[in-house]
Amino acid sequence: MRFFHLSDLHIGKQLHNYTLYEEQSDILNQIVEKTKEFRPDVILISGDIFDRTVPSGEAYELFDQFLLSLSKTNIPVFIIAGNHDSPKRLSYASTFLKEHNIHISVMPPTKEDEFLKKIILDDKWGSVTFYLLPFTKPSYIRHLFSEGEITDYDSAIKHLLEREEIDFSKRNVILSHQFYQAGDWETKTCDSEQILISVGGTDRVDAILLKDFDYSALGHLHGAQRVKFSSIRYSGSPLKYSISEEHHTKAILMVELEEKGTPAQITSIPLTPLREVRTEKGKLEDILECFSEGCDDYVRVILTDEIDPVRPKEKLSAVFSHLLEYRVDNQRTRQYLSKEETRLEKIEPMEAFDSFYQEIHKIPLTKSQKTLLEEIMMETEKER
Repeated sequence: MRFFHLSDLHIGKQLHNYTLYEEQSDILNQIVEKTKEFRPDVILISGDIFDRTVPSGEAYELFDQFLLSLSKTNIPVFIIAGNHDSPKRLSYASTFLKEHNIHISVMPPTKEDEFLKKIILDDKWGSVTFYLLPFTKPSYIRHLFSEGEITDYDSAIKHLLEREEIDFSKRNVILSHQFYQAGDWETKTCDSEQILISVGGTDRVDAILLKDFDYSALGHLHGAQRVKFSSIRYSGSPLKYSISEEHHTKAILMVELEEKGTPAQITSIPLTPLREVRTEKGKLEDILECFSEGCDDYVRVILTDEIDPVRPKEKLSAVFSHLLEYRVDNQRTRQYLSKEETRLEKIEPMEAFDSFYQEIHKIPLTKSQKTLLEEIMMETEKER
């Protein structure tokens, strides 16, 4: 059984206010061409299809074109919702799409459809069962279990999987979109990922829950990586969606499952973006000279001039058509940042938040806002 593992398409995303429509259209076309070339038995897309819960018309159009192109290959497509997706919007026309072998699974489940969607495919070694587990919050499924059983993300996923009574003597693959970790195993994140805000790390799910699956096709993290076990993988996003991803290698994961008990063979099929995302560091004059003929990539510039240059943004924009940002890194700025860090370590939380609020909104906190914030801080202290 051969399948493609993809995730985190984030159709409709912008990068520092630059539209990525052209880049996303090109990369989705690359995926279609790789599908035609390698002919997988199924394509798995593990969540975050769209970047926003209310996608633009342009984003819908791009996704529609992508599905239409894939449907012409006659290869099944399994899709789950991610935390960026609106379940109702993503599942629109899902009954119609199912007729074209495109299967979409979203949360929350209802009493009528409370078990995970599963699809069975066959090859010469027998059957492979694919379990579609969309992004899940504890609140989505508490009504399915006894009071007190679902306390956090980990217990939610644990109870959902236990309820399935999976036959692990046969081959099983799961699609899931959560933040998985395994003990002290490092899970690498980046700026463009929306890591769930929670108290005490309740968004984290222990990857040990997935250890018996022959392959776990994960979504949510944009950097391709395994989570302790070689069979538990994040495919990563197909494009670089922030400067923190500049060193990522974007690819499709092609997985081949043979008979039960044989480790999955995993191959990365590289994807090539229209424009790179990267950093250039040096003195302004040197950078301008190096790129005198212009550059179309998405670029962050770090200037090292000890004397602040004149009109740096204007000059940089003249050679970089997609300038993301620029900043100065010299002795003066490093001394300032060091002093600022020392100052922040000494101030009280309320003062720090008030300073941050004024920096963002250009007005101080009101008396009622301060009172509410104090109450929140007191409650937080009680929970420690």
